[in-house]
Parts: sequence; C-alpha cells; structure tokens
Amino acid sequence: MLRNHPILAPPTDDKRWKIVETVMRRNNFQPQALIESLHSVQQTFGFLDLAAMRWVAATLRVPLAKVYGVATFYHFFTLRPPGRHTCVVCLGTACYIKGSQRLLAAVAERYHIQEGQTTTDGELSLLTARCIGACGLAPTAVVDGQVLGQRTPTELTAAVGAVLEGRAAP
Repeated sequence: MLRNHPILAPPTDDKRWKIVETVMRRNNFQPQALIESLHSVQQTFGFLDLAAMRWVAATLRVPLAKVYGVATFYHFFTLRPPGRHTCVVCLGTACYIKGSQRLLAAVAERYHIQEGQTTTDGELSLLTARCIGACGLAPTAVVDGQVLGQRTPTELTAAVGAVLEGRAAP
C-alpha cells in the first residue's frame, strides 16, 4: 500500500525524472529504495549531481548526508558527468602483473587526466576496474565497450586516439 506521500517536484522539468519517480513509487517511496533510486538516476542521466541527490533524499525522506554517503561509498556511482568516450583499464591481478599500470599511466599522460577524471573537453573519461573477466587477454582495457587485450601502452593510446577521432579502435 502506498503511504501518504506528497510527490515533490523534480530538480528540472526534464521528462526523464518520471523514470526515477516510477522506481521510487514502485518501492512505495521507502528509504530502503535509496540504492535502487540512485541507480535509476545514474542510468537515466549518467551521473549523480547534488540537485538529484537532494531530490532523492527529500522524496525518500532520507538525510542528504546518507544519500551522499551511499553515492560516494559505492564505486559504481559517479558525481561527475562522464565523457563521451570511456577507457577502463583493468587492474585485476593478472592484468596488473602483465603491466596494466603502464597502460593506465600512458593514457593518463597522453590525455592529461588521472584515473577517475574526464578531459576538460568532456571527450574522454579514464576509469579503472578491479577485474573485467578477461584475464587470458591480460593486460586489458575496455574502450567504449570494446575489450582490447594484450595491448602495449602505445597500442592502447593509439586505440583511444582512433575512437576519439571517430574511427574504430585498432
């Protein structure tokens, strides 16, 4: 049964907020729906900004500090807009042993960003993963969803460059 709950106006008039509101309504606006609601915001908008976190907090009647704590605790959530393209370098054991830290350093140096950052033009986000499950191809990276295995730092930066120029990764 839906508890007596006033529907608060979303942060903007963007129609996509209806998707998030539906998730919260399906869960009867219960505070336990916090993670699912934040997943919905991130899936819909690509990241969690302060306005979104405030709205979720108010709508679920959860302290903003708790919402922020959950959003910063879980690695899945991001508080910044992602780049148009992503490069995820695997830092799992097999990849690390085979030199994935050199892949990460090469991309970071070439595009002047650190892990977890996006280039100033918003084109590339550099991320890491604990394991992508392609250990036999170590070291690996995933560029815009394409797994690139057994690459040297030079080959990976060339692949990222190709994607940024609108070509397929070699």
